[in-house]
Amino acid sequence: MISYIRGELAAIETEKVIVDVGGVGYGIYMPAQSLGLLPPPGNEVKIHTYLNVREDAMQLFGFLTRDDLEVFRLVIGVSGIGPKGGLSILSQLSPDSLRFAVMSGDVKAISAAPGIGKKTAEKLIIELKDKLSIEDVLNNAVQESDTAFVPRNSNGIQAEAVQALVALGYGNAESLRAVKQVTLENPTVEDLLKEALKKIL
Repeated sequence: MISYIRGELAAIETEKVIVDVGGVGYGIYMPAQSLGLLPPPGNEVKIHTYLNVREDAMQLFGFLTRDDLEVFRLVIGVSGIGPKGGLSILSQLSPDSLRFAVMSGDVKAISAAPGIGKKTAEKLIIELKDKLSIEDVLNNAVQESDTAFVPRNSNGIQAEAVQALVALGYGNAESLRAVKQVTLENPTVEDLLKEALKKIL
């Protein structure tokens, strides 16, 4: 099994990249969103990979972060969704957007991915509802932020507040952004909601 590939980015194609490792060019299929974040060819890259072995082919699928790869593994674990389908979904939605879509039951957002129908999207939501969580999004946001400090035990409350805002009809990203901006110490869900609504309105 190939866990990751580190080497020189030789080329970026429509659906995949070529990474040169010691004179060997590895073709790695990647989500469209990830392709857009890569540096120009000639730079060194590290790509986390999933090796798909079929009777007629061996294919590498790659991701920029370990988290992206883990979400991909969960998606292709859903019956009826293969690696190409998983790649299509993660080209349409970032891992965090997919988490929001699953938690809010947004069939339309998931079925917008090419090759993914309404029934497949519904099945994905049912099977991944207990495996993907908004807490993961909040954890990622906290780790990526240099300025905000969010106590660990507040993540569950933040997740509830985000879900409540989404249920009220606000967008996923808008809700998360508003909740993250609230700086109260030891707030209740109600406190978070009141303050977050002020940020939105």
